[in-house]
Amino acid sequence: MTITVPFPHIGHFVIRFTYYSIIGNISRAMESILLPVFQVVVLLYSVVIHEVSHGATAYSLGDMTAKNAGRLSLNPLRHLDMFGSILLPLILFLARSPFIVGYAKPVPYDPTALNDRKYGPVKVAMAGPLSNLALAALFGLTLRFMPDVFSSPLIPELFSFIVFLNILLAVFNLFPVPPLDGHWLLMAFLPRRFDAFKVFLYQYSLVFLFVFIVFIFPLLLPLVSLLFGLITGVSL
Repeated sequence: MTITVPFPHIGHFVIRFTYYSIIGNISRAMESILLPVFQVVVLLYSVVIHEVSHGATAYSLGDMTAKNAGRLSLNPLRHLDMFGSILLPLILFLARSPFIVGYAKPVPYDPTALNDRKYGPVKVAMAGPLSNLALAALFGLTLRFMPDVFSSPLIPELFSFIVFLNILLAVFNLFPVPPLDGHWLLMAFLPRRFDAFKVFLYQYSLVFLFVFIVFIFPLLLPLVSLLFGLITGVSL
């Protein structure tokens, strides 16, 4: 039996339209799944590179502590902190926080083993935020100058997230409150007559850190947006 289909080109059009519609829906669904997974991986490696940079700088200054502890590795399993690397980002993600942050186990080092006893701790501390800024610059400039050849927004969105997250980590860690990296700058350059203030700062560091996270850090988000725009040429 022969079936004659009038206007066969219409049937072909419908079939092709349905095919591309299904493929498009599958592609969008995959992107919605993959992007959060990539974001978690980016967060994980951003904090790992941050910590490894501390250890590598200490090693370059003569301290073998991080190397002997096996912490000069990009293997995230060597750096994971159950709360800071897993639970905190998960809680922020489930709470639909506007930003997701986390941290790895601090890389150990011995300040007394550094060749530069006076400014060595500052160099070690600054290596972490500088590594984040370097990552932000690398991916931000790539995003800014790469040709627009992607049919999917997944890659540009991922690069944007890498830039934003690493700027966020750098700005966060540069604030001069213990245990954040920025406090080493304060300790290195405050005169000895402020030793009592240094003791006070360490004594109540958790209180100051809480105040910073809740009340001050949100005020710094416009700075993060400004740096993001300067690097990528795109406004958040």
